Amino acid sequence: MEQLQRYGYPALALLVLLEGLGIPTPAVTAVVAAAALAGHGELWLPAVVAVTFAAAVLGDNLGYLLGRRAGRPAVLRFGRRIGLTEPRLERAERFVATRGKNIIVVARFVDGLRQTNGIIAGATALPWRQYAPRDAVGGALWTALWATVGAVAGNNLQSLRRYQLWLLGAFAVLALGILARYLLRRRRNKAE
Repeated sequence: MEQLQRYGYPALALLVLLEGLGIPTPAVTAVVAAAALAGHGELWLPAVVAVTFAAAVLGDNLGYLLGRRAGRPAVLRFGRRIGLTEPRLERAERFVATRGKNIIVVARFVDGLRQTNGIIAGATALPWRQYAPRDAVGGALWTALWATVGAVAGNNLQSLRRYQLWLLGAFAVLALGILARYLLRRRRNKAE
């Protein structure tokens, strides 16, 4: 990412922070790219990890505050712009109520929930003392995963280039398998 090479840590922080506020950004790509740049010596990996973790937790907590202050009606009114409709919010509320608050840790790894988990937790009046530690654990795990992926990719870029056609082929086969499975399930469900 050109912005990371040009602006470094502030660009990384902004992309990750905005995602926590519900604004879809390429945060995962930015973390992986920043860690890969660190593998080449353009950035410092401990700083990439620290900035990513801090921005992720700060963004989610600002999202929590926004959801808490604005309340459910405002979240529903403006949430439509980012795909947060009333049925989705109700489904998320039921999910948190039935599966427990620990879903906040896992939400960081689910696209859509990663961007809205703070807003939803705040709007549903989940106590902050229950939200914040779980969000920090999820943020730490998410940061560790993507920074590791980026660092390994950055250190092995030449090897990845050598095998890129094989990797693309493997991903294509995997994607076709997932698509076939989805279509078969859909067909089976329609038949029932």
